[in-house]
Amino acid sequence: MIKADCVFCQKSSIVLENDLAKAFWDNHPVRRGHLLIVPKQHYATYFDVPADTRAAMDALTFDAKALLDEKFQPAGYNIGINVAPAAGQTVMHAHIHLIPRYEGDVKDPRGGIRKMIPHAVQGLSRLKRK
Repeated sequence: MIKADCVFCQKSSIVLENDLAKAFWDNHPVRRGHLLIVPKQHYATYFDVPADTRAAMDALTFDAKALLDEKFQPAGYNIGINVAPAAGQTVMHAHIHLIPRYEGDVKDPRGGIRKMIPHAVQGLSRLKRK
């Protein structure tokens, strides 16, 4: 099913695709080259996606990495999936974030994506003190 009111279902500026999944640039990229990999059919969260479609999304993630390696030569990647609003999902269409990382894009990359979100690091520090 494709939902008429879903921005990801209607997304037409596709960078890569296969039979069951498509990839496009994130409208609010964390870093240059940030791609979203989504199923072509509408599923609200990653855990709702059938196994064959998840496999297609996974295959497309590798294709996307190859494209980004060629186009931007990043030094690394973050791969993320937010499930439900409590975990930060803002578009209720399952999607994988493929975020290229570059040398020096943060002072100390240990901890992954947390260093790109300053308040997450502060929250982590508070947890360690308890």
